[in-house]
Amino acid sequence: MNYRMMMGAGLALCASPAFALNILLANDDGLTSNLKALYDQLKAAGHSVIVSVPCSGQSGRGSAIVMYSTTTIIPDNDKTQIDAEGGCHNGAAPTGAPAVGPFTKSGYTGGDFNYVHGTPVMATMYGLDVLAQARWGKAPDLVLSGPNEGQNVGKVVISSGTIGNAQFAAGRGIPAIALSAGTNTIDNTALANANSKIVAQQSMKLIAALQAKAGSSALLPNGLALNVNFPDAVNANTGWAFSRIGTYDTYNLKFSSAAPWGLSGSLPAAATAEQAEDEAIVYKTKIAVTAMQVAYDQRPAGQQWLRLRLRDLFAQ
Repeated sequence: MNYRMMMGAGLALCASPAFALNILLANDDGLTSNLKALYDQLKAAGHSVIVSVPCSGQSGRGSAIVMYSTTTIIPDNDKTQIDAEGGCHNGAAPTGAPAVGPFTKSGYTGGDFNYVHGTPVMATMYGLDVLAQARWGKAPDLVLSGPNEGQNVGKVVISSGTIGNAQFAAGRGIPAIALSAGTNTIDNTALANANSKIVAQQSMKLIAALQAKAGSSALLPNGLALNVNFPDAVNANTGWAFSRIGTYDTYNLKFSSAAPWGLSGSLPAAATAEQAEDEAIVYKTKIAVTAMQVAYDQRPAGQQWLRLRLRDLFAQ
């Protein structure tokens, strides 16, 4: 009897982990050191992972839904990068390959890594509507977007492709988390930046903490997504902190008043005491975790304000 119990326990330990998740991993940068590091950590923890990312770097595309080619990869909106790299970022697939499909790069051909020659949200859609259905026959348990090569804090979140992916997935009722790290995680040679590994390991702590509280329930409430930003100097002992998008504007973006036309900016003002929990302040020393609403629907109080303010117009 004891032998049978021991055998049963052994088999249970060899089976898939009790908290193993089906995870779609997306981003707006394509094949990066951050992507590879997080994928490796997720797989090592026993999760089933599908990667679906844009062919080329697509920072700042927000929630745009555009395909750059629909049959084969050709230089289009991303012509400079496609021409320079002969195809997708860091050799994920060459020019002339199908517009969507698995990576052809050596070491990434097991079927988990996939690209889309379009905007980040198009890659997320491909992962949800095609890849997840083929692999799991249902939506994933969690969508992770990132880790981005650069933090997404404050007003810039509206234009972030990393955020756009999380918002799109959360809009479908799927738990979603946007992850963003410093630009010191970039590595286009070996795709093995040491900082990427630290960010990935810390991300696993967040997922484990959410799982421990959720049990068999969804990791996040419907209509809520997370925006997580890691400090540049993140390490294994970096602490975590509640944050909010708030009003502090780190990037202070403006349009240049003279050629070359485009973005310009200036140093932001010092933060006020009321901005102490703004993610743009918190992320400098701790890992900032922000709860985001899905889409742009206002809270009931704001909706009631609109009803009353325009009640005469609505009555016509």
